Amino acid sequence: MNVIDYLWSLFTNDIGIDLGTANTMVTVKGKGIILREPSVVALNKKTKQILAVGNEARRMVGRTPANIVAIKPLSDGVISDFDTTEAMIRYFIKKGHDQDGRLFKIPRPRVVIGIPSVVTEVEARAVIDAALSAGARKAYVIEESMAAAIGAGLPIDDASGNMIVDIGGGTTDIAVISLGGIVADRTVRVAGAEMDEDIIEFARHKYNLLIGERTAEDIKIAVGSAVPLKKERKIEMKGRDLISGLPKGIEVTSVEVREALMKTLNQIVEAIKEAIEATPPELLSDILEKGITLAGGGVLLRGIEKYLAKKLKTPVHIAEDPISCVVRGTGKLLEDIDLLSRYQVVGEDLI
Repeated sequence: MNVIDYLWSLFTNDIGIDLGTANTMVTVKGKGIILREPSVVALNKKTKQILAVGNEARRMVGRTPANIVAIKPLSDGVISDFDTTEAMIRYFIKKGHDQDGRLFKIPRPRVVIGIPSVVTEVEARAVIDAALSAGARKAYVIEESMAAAIGAGLPIDDASGNMIVDIGGGTTDIAVISLGGIVADRTVRVAGAEMDEDIIEFARHKYNLLIGERTAEDIKIAVGSAVPLKKERKIEMKGRDLISGLPKGIEVTSVEVREALMKTLNQIVEAIKEAIEATPPELLSDILEKGITLAGGGVLLRGIEKYLAKKLKTPVHIAEDPISCVVRGTGKLLEDIDLLSRYQVVGEDLI
């Protein structure tokens, strides 16, 4: 650390951010993960005023008057609305500094942000610009698959193959890593959000019932699975009858929900197969021995590791605390910023 960075460190907190399509997690150097909130911003369309961010904004989804919209500023891990993304990052930076007990502090941190590897240089630059506009003095971006592997504790610097599959809200990032670099990778814009869409489509086509994203997600969490359960579950699915236009509730089973999710799960399987096909044969033996590591919120779907292991004929295991792997990876990089130059960083570093 140079003298200038040392002086800055006395008055500011460096921050790592997993900027997800569905949720954003923030870690502060020396303090660990300090928050996990939805990537949602509530905006007054008339005045363009930001009314709420994160948890408070999510509570407004589907419940706001016409002049207030709840916006998800990231689509498939990519910024779709720059101004609201900047406001959201500014909110998270401020929250990071509010955790500090020092009387005098300056919210001008170094920020490391995990983003999908599928993004272009222009899209990566948009993330950097948003962070700088939100108050960061330096901004770095790193591929989520690499950050997830670091956060999961994989020996990525070894001369052996390590395969990570990060199933997030908007994208599934797959990478085979060896000697600190990505040897083969694949990113598909199919993940947790598409599972929710599967349930919405299932409700519409089978029961003529219109349900919202939040309802679909709640059903996925409550009864969703990738393999048969020891005891199948039931849940009431509430929405609007598309024929009568009236409110309606239908009882559905975990079997029906599982069938609905197969479309997305099979797409993820095919993407993993493509990454395996692009992997040098020398590294495949390592993957067969170590297995595939799963990270991201999408892997909380019951039995997903068993489903993937059966389809891929390869051992599959879930990382410890999979949902926080990416943000923990950014946190480790904050401890030694020089590591960023070693691990295929997307975009560029700015001061």
